[in-house]
Amino acid sequence: MNDERSRALYDRALSVMPGGVNSAVRAAIEPYPFFVQKGDGGHVIDADGNRLIDWVMGLGPLLLGHDLPDTVQAAIQRTASEGPMYGTPTEVEVDLAEFVARHVPSVEKIRFVNSGTEATVSAVRLARGATGRNKIVIMQGGYHGAQESTLVEGDADTPAPSSAGIPTDFAKHTLPVPFNDEAAVQSVFDEHGDDIAGVLVEPILANYGIVHPVDGYLETLRELTDAHGSLLIFDEVITGFRVGGLGCAQSRFGITPDLTTFGKIIGGGFPVGAIGGRADLIEHFAPTGDVFQAGTFSGHPVTMAAGLETLTFAAENDVYDHVNGLGEQLRGGLTDILADQAPNYTVVGTDSMFKVVFTRDGPSREGLEGQCEAGCTQNPECPRFDTCPKNAGDVKRAETERWRRIFWGEMREQGVFLSQNQFESQFISYGHTTEDVERTLEAYKHAL
Repeated sequence: MNDERSRALYDRALSVMPGGVNSAVRAAIEPYPFFVQKGDGGHVIDADGNRLIDWVMGLGPLLLGHDLPDTVQAAIQRTASEGPMYGTPTEVEVDLAEFVARHVPSVEKIRFVNSGTEATVSAVRLARGATGRNKIVIMQGGYHGAQESTLVEGDADTPAPSSAGIPTDFAKHTLPVPFNDEAAVQSVFDEHGDDIAGVLVEPILANYGIVHPVDGYLETLRELTDAHGSLLIFDEVITGFRVGGLGCAQSRFGITPDLTTFGKIIGGGFPVGAIGGRADLIEHFAPTGDVFQAGTFSGHPVTMAAGLETLTFAAENDVYDHVNGLGEQLRGGLTDILADQAPNYTVVGTDSMFKVVFTRDGPSREGLEGQCEAGCTQNPECPRFDTCPKNAGDVKRAETERWRRIFWGEMREQGVFLSQNQFESQFISYGHTTEDVERTLEAYKHAL
């Protein structure tokens, strides 16, 4: 595969940008990232003219694919032609707020911001301001953006910054626990319950291999936060409007958090974030409350139009049937391939998300009868249950280097673009086809 132009662009980028990129994960491709020229349906064409089936979809925002429906494209162009932005409210941000409040169980009011990171920063500040407490419980390996309160590693007894530039005194207010470990989160509340402002959790660990909650785990978080006067905050930046359709993952699991953070799909492919939740909590934001939050580009009219038209199109057409159906076909096909070629590996995902985790342990080929047919759902009856990933540590112990150094490149050589490491999710869009799935399954067979 010819990469001459991408290599030349990367050399130029290295001279003016750290690592030649504007987001660290983009540099995970070795020896250098390829540069994209344009998108086409469920595909991208890179700077050297190579055409790839795109299962990255901008890391999640592109529910509809690269070719936007006419109504969505027209709304974006019309709004942009009327003026870039104004520094004052517009009708379309009210329309999008009303749409979200109608469909997402937890949302009575909402504040729009400019990224998923900004949404989680603001949600943590809101939780602390509303409760008068300092500590935040997070899941080890969960990702909530590049922010000081969640770039923390270790455990609840020895939290430490996971990035340079974060004071140790900040990290002491963050309590990391393993996902799906009820005993660990119970212990943290037993010790710190009076000072826990909230639990910040992805309902599905979606940025670290796609790990489902075990039965009862989210219910435990809801019960503990209620009992201790803390807030349950769902980070649905990735799962929002992808898992569970318009009701998001919280509707799928039947758990209503106090606050929810959004990003990606809610902006239709444009920069966006949002914090929604109970009205009495959201009203703590300035100007009605004492928790300051503001942003010049918040509620940007082009983003609001893109988000509203994307979600409206999804509501009025077969978008979720299409992407979820392809997801079932893709994960089911991968399950069959792994049973034959790599029975230790685990297919994960749900709805329009998927991944193969290179787990090291698992049942033999002869012991796979009755396994989850289209992605791990933490079913205790599944023969993989004891060895499938339950938390980020389990995913990290998989063959992550083999995935990155060998498998990713093999897939790209066959025209398939997967996310840049084993931890990031892969996404299906309305622009993908059955043919894309079939070609991808053949590529997996070859690469594995």
